[in-house]
Amino acid sequence: MGSPYHQFCPVAKAMELFDERWTLLLVRELVLGSERFNDLRRGLPRMSPSLLSTRLHQLTVAGIVQRIAEGSEVRYVLTPAGRDLEPVVVALGTWGSRWTGRLGDGDLDPKLLMWDMHRNVDHSAVPDTRVIVHFVFTGAPRGSRRWWLVIDSGEVDVCDVDPGFEVSVTVTSGLRELTEIWRGERDWPDAVRGGAVAVEGPVELRRSLPDWFVPSLVGARRER
Repeated sequence: MGSPYHQFCPVAKAMELFDERWTLLLVRELVLGSERFNDLRRGLPRMSPSLLSTRLHQLTVAGIVQRIAEGSEVRYVLTPAGRDLEPVVVALGTWGSRWTGRLGDGDLDPKLLMWDMHRNVDHSAVPDTRVIVHFVFTGAPRGSRRWWLVIDSGEVDVCDVDPGFEVSVTVTSGLRELTEIWRGERDWPDAVRGGAVAVEGPVELRRSLPDWFVPSLVGARRER
């Protein structure tokens, strides 16, 4: 818990909990549906495991998170008070997308991009068979240049090594370009027509690919 502000204002009282580093981003991950410790770590890879444990404990004590033990598995879920934070997180994402300006190079992370895309797949739009989407980020460091999303039977896996299945469609793009598309700052058809993104595969898959992904809850699309 942060230091008290000693003000009766509800904003001040809320910030005594949420102004500590990583806390609101942890709430973001919980709002987006991550429940297990390792999944929370994937969404917050620069947060140390010990600090993640501390923040989860603080949110549990504050009544924001409920810890549920199921045998050897532990889940962290938002309480009704925690779920009431969803519009707050969404509003911050909308504001940040509109007003915080261009992303710096240090903000670009292919692992985080793939993680966010994998949890926003619209399975009703994906062909009813196993689909492998191969992403190639030109200009990215060699070890993080190639990624695969394996979509099968309502499940999605993120792979940074070739899973060994036949690729259904390949997307080649700069990391910045695809990140800006995902954030709603670029239009997918325009990026393809302009050559910023290249898509290889059967024509019906190339055409339907953008519909396989739904906007992230806090991927706040810019007003145009």
